[in-house]
Amino acid sequence: MRIGRLTLAAAALLLLATASVPAGTPLSQTERHVLSSDAFEPRGAAPRPPVQRPKHEPPFGAFVGSWDNYIPQIGRYAHWLGDANLQVGHTYLAGNGWADIEGEPVVLGMWSQWRLADPSRQLVLGVPMLVPNEAGVPDAEVAKLLGRGVRGDFDGHFLKLARRLVALGGADTVLTLGWEMNGTTYTHRCKPDPAAWKAYWRRIVGVMRSVPGQRFRFDFAPNRGLDAIPWTKCYPGDDVVDIIGMDSYDQPAGNTFDDYVREPYGLQDQVEFAAKRGKPVSYPEWGLFRNGDNPEFVQRMVEWMRTHDTAYQTITDYCPHGFFQCGSNPRSAARFKQLMAGSKGAPAVVPTAPPAPAVPALPSASASASVSASATPSAPPKPSAGPSAGPPASPTPARR
Repeated sequence: MRIGRLTLAAAALLLLATASVPAGTPLSQTERHVLSSDAFEPRGAAPRPPVQRPKHEPPFGAFVGSWDNYIPQIGRYAHWLGDANLQVGHTYLAGNGWADIEGEPVVLGMWSQWRLADPSRQLVLGVPMLVPNEAGVPDAEVAKLLGRGVRGDFDGHFLKLARRLVALGGADTVLTLGWEMNGTTYTHRCKPDPAAWKAYWRRIVGVMRSVPGQRFRFDFAPNRGLDAIPWTKCYPGDDVVDIIGMDSYDQPAGNTFDDYVREPYGLQDQVEFAAKRGKPVSYPEWGLFRNGDNPEFVQRMVEWMRTHDTAYQTITDYCPHGFFQCGSNPRSAARFKQLMAGSKGAPAVVPTAPPAPAVPALPSASASASVSASATPSAPPKPSAGPSAGPPASPTPARR
């Protein structure tokens, strides 16, 4: 998530003269030095690309926790919404060590079983790209780790994850690989070396798509707006991205939904960027935050997702962001129920397997042999429920 800060008027005017940002847009301190030639054109300066509008309710769900024992909560949530069809299950891999990235078989198996119980369901899995993923690793070390990833040092871990997902029934999982890469919270962030980050993403996708039977979709999901780096600088290429997502929380304090639409690298830029590439959008994380119980944000966000080519959306549901597990937002909860109660969801769509991009070098024979071994790692520590319940010390709250 991103927390904006207003700048001095003189600095804003200087930036407006050098970067393609609409006049009158509030600009953060970070924006003064990271916006560059890849900035979006001012509104109206070029023909707007067509934005697809779905003919049905976009598949939706809620992030209610990462471990397998949170799965029953999905059914309770659906009942709370008048037996709505919650089609999306959203969870994350912990990022404490590489065994987490390979996936705990019991957890992956339980989530895959939930997915297989209904052909209209989707499993969305947040996959860290580096470990430890929330340990305050310095930029210089992040850059070194990204370089190792580009060289293939970590291929075996992602190959094992892909094989496990296919074997357990999760072959069509949507992977939010390296989510919120434009921020500062995670070790898998992009800013320390954007070129290496993009090359590493491409390598991971190539490794995972090399597994027979996979039908994975990869969701490029930055924070909304400008964070530590424009998310366009991290985009790894149309051939390795299936969905262009965005995590969108109600912040900074005092901003309106129209601000979130118009801001540089905001909601409008996301849907136009995706439309130019013929790709759907998604909202893997969204919810309340800095502006408290705000039913208008809920109304506008749901309307936005319903009127754009949204592959899926999942509310982050616990305090301070959500409704079902948070009694602090009664007006927003009532509005959400009014909007979503009894929804029948979307028809089932079975994705086809995209071609695997070229990978410089897959793991060696010895590495592949170790990856294919059937040994099960010991269970990692249970991830936490998701973004921290209280105001974070860093711009993005922790999730696992």
